[in-house]
Amino acid sequence: MAYQLRCAVWEFTLKCNLRCSHCGSSAGVPRPNELTTEECFRLCEELADLGCEDVSLMGGEPFLREDWYKVAQCINNLGMNLNFVSNGVILDRLIDKIVQLKPKVVGISLDGMRQTHDSIRGKGTFDKATRTIDLLRGKGIQTTVITTVSKLNFKDLLKMKDLLFMKNANWQIQVAMPFGNFKKEQMLSKEEFYSTALFIAKERIRNQFKDLPVIGAHCYGYYSKILPGCKWDGCSAGISAIGITSDGNIVGCLSMGNDRFIEGNVRDRSLKEIWEDPNNFSYNRKFDKTKLGPNCRDCKYGVKCKGGCNAMSYTITNQFHNNQYCFYNIEKNILRV
Repeated sequence: MAYQLRCAVWEFTLKCNLRCSHCGSSAGVPRPNELTTEECFRLCEELADLGCEDVSLMGGEPFLREDWYKVAQCINNLGMNLNFVSNGVILDRLIDKIVQLKPKVVGISLDGMRQTHDSIRGKGTFDKATRTIDLLRGKGIQTTVITTVSKLNFKDLLKMKDLLFMKNANWQIQVAMPFGNFKKEQMLSKEEFYSTALFIAKERIRNQFKDLPVIGAHCYGYYSKILPGCKWDGCSAGISAIGITSDGNIVGCLSMGNDRFIEGNVRDRSLKEIWEDPNNFSYNRKFDKTKLGPNCRDCKYGVKCKGGCNAMSYTITNQFHNNQYCFYNIEKNILRV
């Protein structure tokens, strides 16, 4: 079966100007031997040749690489959609260059109100991030505020809603997963996880025709009675999406940080060879019902859903296709609705 690559999420550098307590990448210093500018150009060409539609540059902090503009321009020139994910701390002096690139979306991390956000990301970062959001929107750039939810900031969501309502940005809420710097005891309980779903559902209805589109990331789901539009056709890692590390390793998803999930390196093999290798991404490409874990095996949606977000499933249960954080399961087995 042929698979069409549509989306690449590229850890452009692991270098970062922050040391966030929940960072799944443990970002800070660059990886040894990160891709050179010329290697980045070649990788962009390989992505375009495979028909990739969207390339998202993230980090670390992608804007700390001196060649970020050149590589972003290359992505544009090859006809692919360009996206950025940033902590927003240094973008105020880069806004004009970003505007020139006409990115599809710029994602800015905001993980709570001032006290909470600064406790997670560092003093003064809240004011810098919110200023960046205002600058981006003022320039007409589509902006998504990304909030990674844990016990550290769970109670800030209502106040954040009021703050973000008039900023005319999208709001993506995602769950912190216990890898990298993030500690497992700070992860949401299933009940807290579900209550965030109630929050998302309520705000979706309330703001359906207003100024704050609220979305749950792919780790939110699946087949819930309160979020009937939140369908899930299985993890896209290695099916239509890849993750690229800053030293050229190819994985199905950057949230799968374990070395066992590296499918190859673009310095050793072409991206086309890695993508088309019949033995790669086997956890998804060779999925069948027998691969479902005990949390999902008897579920009527199991074959379609394929056990939810594989990064979360593997991180928590050490098994694919076995996600405990599932709205349908919580409603059925805990809430009895």
